[in-house]
Amino acid sequence: MKVFITKRIPEAGIQLLKDAGLEIFISEHENLSHEEWLNYCKGSDMILSVGSEFRYDQAFFNNCPEVKAIALYSVGFDHVDVKEATARNIPVGNTPDVLSKATSDVAFLLMQSVARRASYNFGKVKSGNWGDFDPLHALGQELYGKTLGIFGLGRIGMEMAKKSKTAFGMEIIYHNRSHNDEAEKELGARYVSFDELITQSDVLSIHANFKPEQKELFNASVFEKMKENAIFINTARGGFHNQKDLYDALAEHKIWGAGLDVTNPEPMFKDDPILELSNVCVLPHIGSATVEARTGMAKIAAANLIAFSKGEPMPASVNPEVYS
Repeated sequence: MKVFITKRIPEAGIQLLKDAGLEIFISEHENLSHEEWLNYCKGSDMILSVGSEFRYDQAFFNNCPEVKAIALYSVGFDHVDVKEATARNIPVGNTPDVLSKATSDVAFLLMQSVARRASYNFGKVKSGNWGDFDPLHALGQELYGKTLGIFGLGRIGMEMAKKSKTAFGMEIIYHNRSHNDEAEKELGARYVSFDELITQSDVLSIHANFKPEQKELFNASVFEKMKENAIFINTARGGFHNQKDLYDALAEHKIWGAGLDVTNPEPMFKDDPILELSNVCVLPHIGSATVEARTGMAKIAAANLIAFSKGEPMPASVNPEVYS
């Protein structure tokens, strides 16, 4: 069976596919046009999809009837019409668990960086503009005993909660589709309504899977209700927040700071005014960017395709109902 890998992944995953006797193809260049991507997909039985710039929707499946399975090199799957794939009996795999710690590390890093204005102060060092000691200039805030609010307390959110509870003794509140019994027992986490989440959190961190109906859920009306000392963290999907509204809330001191590993749009424009603010830290979507996490993702994505090629269920599938 032919496998098209949309971008090069760690060799461990590629070797697993080769050892399983699968024929793999990787484009010579990675900045594929939509037409190039579609043409490569048309000649393939399975896709190992890296990145989310292309959509696997009804039009895709109509154009690529040969495609029998898709393995995503990600946890998120908002760029796939899972309902359409399921209707066509096409399993879709993802890579959960393996990047939970790495991504939560970045959320934890952003929280601290924003709290202490690390990016702004690093910029002063780079420019040679340390200046004289000023007891009142660009002060940060401490996180000890503050309230961490988590939107989407799944695997990554749980890791973020554990770190924050252990390091800073933070109180944990969360809003989820359902109660997280483990978090409530281990961390004393408290389930709250969405309105309670945004009004009570000193730090609000997003860790949910993105759905179209949640587009720009965090907008001006939400930022208006948050605490003035609140720090907004998004390491999930840029589509969760309205970036102009976020800038306005920060510039007008309606909230205290923001840390972003995902932006809206993504990549963001280099002249986005949010980058000029002293209370912001932005990273280029590096949540899973460790050797360990990226290698683990490659192995899971490969395992999903190998299992399918053997007529077995994918070990990590977002639509396991195709097997019933």
